[in-house]
Amino acid sequence: MARLYDHYKSAVRPALKEQFGYKNPHQIPQLVKIVLNMGVGEATQDKKKIDAAAQDMALIAGQKPLIVRSRKAEANFKLRAGMPIGLKVTLRKKQMYEFLDRLVNIALPRVRDFRGLNPRSFDGRGNYALGLKEQIVFPEIDYDKIDTIRGMDIVIVTTAKTKEEAIALLKGFDMPFQNA
Repeated sequence: MARLYDHYKSAVRPALKEQFGYKNPHQIPQLVKIVLNMGVGEATQDKKKIDAAAQDMALIAGQKPLIVRSRKAEANFKLRAGMPIGLKVTLRKKQMYEFLDRLVNIALPRVRDFRGLNPRSFDGRGNYALGLKEQIVFPEIDYDKIDTIRGMDIVIVTTAKTKEEAIALLKGFDMPFQNA
């Protein structure tokens, strides 16, 4: 399977079991899914923008994104119900571990002025959210072929019950947190 999954089974799980004193192996936190979300507000003016963004996200995630449509009309944003306004992808199992591997080892070090991830971005239930301002930090994206630089949100969902468990789990995957 994925290199990071093997690392989780061989190194991270035993370390978490020892650190938190779990009795049952099902108590040990693990990754559930990674959700990528990209807002494409300019798609209300130009329909081709959503297609270009979908191509970029498919290259980054390794699977086809779902087009998110508006639920109701909003005159201030020139938005009608049913118009495409964003994209999302949910990664699980092998694709999730491969994406996390590329995110930690390739994409985050390429972020300009990167000083580490903010450890306060946990939701209190073991899930972590981060935002990227540019999709060009991923090596799959060719800088010459993109039409616009777009950001994206990345949410890492775990089975951890507390922030401390989630930090320990993600540090096991070498997530670069600042001062934590």
